[in-house]
Amino acid sequence: MAPVVVLVGVPGCGKTTVGQALAATLGVEFRDTDADIEQLAGKAIPEIFIDEGEEHFRALERAAVAAALAAGTGVLALGGGAVLAEETRAALVGHRVVHLSVELPDAVKRVGLGAGRPLLAINPRATLKHLMDQRRPLYAEVATETVVTDGRTPAAVVAEIAALLPR
Repeated sequence: MAPVVVLVGVPGCGKTTVGQALAATLGVEFRDTDADIEQLAGKAIPEIFIDEGEEHFRALERAAVAAALAAGTGVLALGGGAVLAEETRAALVGHRVVHLSVELPDAVKRVGLGAGRPLLAINPRATLKHLMDQRRPLYAEVATETVVTDGRTPAAVVAEIAALLPR
């Protein structure tokens, strides 16, 4: 069994908020690989970055994505950087992957000053712009659909994604 839909996008695009609402709408489970990583590691993601470094976090992330895809969760949200791993991009082939697209002004408003987001701890706006530029082609590579979230309510985004899914 495969997830109904996998959500990808930069921090602030709404993966968790939209994912939880979409799962409730569809009557399926919601799973977030960042939450899986924190549970497995027994600590918050910023602590993993501080204690073990980004490379260790990315290894945990690759394993969490593979496990979640194999488990066939209803709506699955991947961490913003999960698509950086070639093996994760390959594992997403054949899945319905929705890229939640957001432009910098909306993303900055949504992430605030980057609290709890280790890659955004210093100069969140400039870092977020860099992450967007770096990852946009990778999201496009794995996505079967792209849904724009700028200036939209989570309910409107959920309705658009639900309309894309087979009945």
